[in-house]
Amino acid sequence: MEYAFEGAVIEWRGPAPFYYVPMPVEDAEDLKEDARGLEYWGQVAVTATIGATTFTTALFPKDGTYLLPLKVVVRKAEGLDLDDVVEVRMRLGHDV
Repeated sequence: MEYAFEGAVIEWRGPAPFYYVPMPVEDAEDLKEDARGLEYWGQVAVTATIGATTFTTALFPKDGTYLLPLKVVVRKAEGLDLDDVVEVRMRLGHDV
């Protein structure tokens, strides 16, 4: 199953800042059904593409949706910063 959505880059502060793109809630509801049995500890393995960069990661559940973590290498390659709106293409599983 493939998903496409837009979202703004957010920051979650901790000992080090982490950056994410939240999925729209309506897409997250579909993903939760599609990923049934594929999740582990609530996380869902995905392959995502932003711009020309394809990467693997795991979505984190939060507040009725999922957060797509943005690795430093992805942010640098695509020139992403806090509050930038990005287009995400994503599919279940790690198959880069």
